[in-house]
Amino acid sequence: MPDVHDSRPADEAIGTSRLRVDVPAPATRERAARVLGPGRQAWLGELVAAPVQPDATARYLLDLELRVSDTAPRVAFRKAAYVEVGPLVEAGPALTLEISWRAASLTPLFPVFAGRLTWAEGELLVDGHYAPPGGGIGAVADRLLLNVAARGTGRRLLERIAEVMAAD
Repeated sequence: MPDVHDSRPADEAIGTSRLRVDVPAPATRERAARVLGPGRQAWLGELVAAPVQPDATARYLLDLELRVSDTAPRVAFRKAAYVEVGPLVEAGPALTLEISWRAASLTPLFPVFAGRLTWAEGELLVDGHYAPPGGGIGAVADRLLLNVAARGTGRRLLERIAEVMAAD
């Protein structure tokens, strides 16, 4: 019988892909804590479900964006999504919160993401896993192209947060 090995990392579930994206976010720790904590609505948009307990998640409705071109004319695709964020956790110099998102409509056609958003030493990082749509066919498409879209969407969200951190 042939020896078959699964090449996925141990923390990657069947049918999911890893998303790990970082961008510079030069800000003081205090500023980062305000933007990721009480000032999060500036980058998250409309609150649609407030947390019922202090340690529960809140749900926001916003447009996630994938930029196809940063040169004029700027081309971007937008999709309304529900983004859920947990409370801000301060662990030493790092600030972390749980984050997840899914499409607000036509949900089976778009990936679902769950992971962590972290600010540390002037850098924002989103790290987690997403389930590409379409089962096995979607997993193949993800390896060929969709992972580029997932990284681009994650990067644009982080850039949006970094822009808010840089504003006064």
